[in-house]
Amino acid sequence: MAQKRWLHRLGTGILTAGVGLAALGAARVTGTPDLATSLIVAGSIITDPAAAVSAAGSMMQQVPAVQTDAQPVEEVQTPQPTPVPDEAEQSGQEQPQPTEPPQQTEPPQEAEPTTEKPENAGQIVEQHYNQGQGGIYVSCGAGTIKNVTSLSSAEITEAISAGMPFAIEVGSSEPQVLIMHTHTTETFELEERDWYDLASTARSTDLSVNMAAVGQQIAEQLNAAGIVTLHDTTLHDYPSYNGSYERSNATVQSYLQQYPSIKVVLDVHRDAIEPQSGQRVSAIADINGQKAAQVMIICGADKNGNLPNFKNNLAFAAAWQNAMESRFPGLTRPVLFDYRYYNQDLTTGSLLIEIGSHGNTLAQAIYSGQLVGQALVGLFTQGA
Repeated sequence: MAQKRWLHRLGTGILTAGVGLAALGAARVTGTPDLATSLIVAGSIITDPAAAVSAAGSMMQQVPAVQTDAQPVEEVQTPQPTPVPDEAEQSGQEQPQPTEPPQQTEPPQEAEPTTEKPENAGQIVEQHYNQGQGGIYVSCGAGTIKNVTSLSSAEITEAISAGMPFAIEVGSSEPQVLIMHTHTTETFELEERDWYDLASTARSTDLSVNMAAVGQQIAEQLNAAGIVTLHDTTLHDYPSYNGSYERSNATVQSYLQQYPSIKVVLDVHRDAIEPQSGQRVSAIADINGQKAAQVMIICGADKNGNLPNFKNNLAFAAAWQNAMESRFPGLTRPVLFDYRYYNQDLTTGSLLIEIGSHGNTLAQAIYSGQLVGQALVGLFTQGA
């Protein structure tokens, strides 16, 4: 009898060791074993060995198979930038990347346009500017040049009579024109009215409502006519307004280095005419029964050798002014010829153009962009 009890205890010990080893193996694979199952095993070791074996088997069945091969990490596809419409397709060349602005948090965008007139609203005044006559004004076909330099009218007339200083290659696959914006964030009113919110800065980083939207209209007209035109939308005046021209100078030079075929660089802005405090002008022209924002070319004169080829730019300005005013009478204000630099030493076809003022609407500026582009097409394809 004693020998039977001794054999029973020996069998139980062996069984306990086996169960313990099984539980230990499961724990090493899965971590802490299931609490309920562990208790079953522990209790059954003494009272019911058969149950202990069954519980241990259950634990082993819960252990997942060990994966011997790691699954490959799915490669993340980097989104590719969308090329400017028409440019990449027509140029047949890789487009240069615009200068990246510093990585900073964007300032809050302007609030949605106020529909009700605030008590302290500013005034928007419609104004049409005529061509000048006599005195400081020099004729250039249908338009005029406002001369505020020391050059005589005779010198200016001689310079513009030389004709266009370059020839645009229509149909070429190489870029001929670059449109860019030193003050890209300049924007307009979004609806027509006779007042504006004094809280409005007339600035936005939204490319659909600032100068980029206007420049795109000019580019589309030129590209559609087979004149390959690049449009850079770098925010040169964001996050800092100071240094805008230094940054846009670097951008233009990078394009000229990559595309030496570029002959014309147009810096497209909008004006900010304020006759008095609290007033903003909407410079208006009626073109084919539709309101357009009046435009003004600015051409710099040489000062101490900073613009040695200014007469070439002036000849281009005179020809462009005539092309716009002869096609769309009233669209232009007189060309401003002054001691301005504006990076106009970089090509012999570098000019700045103001499209409207901050009292004009975006729709008026967009329309003018189309007209300006059409006049350029006529000038480059027909010579006038």
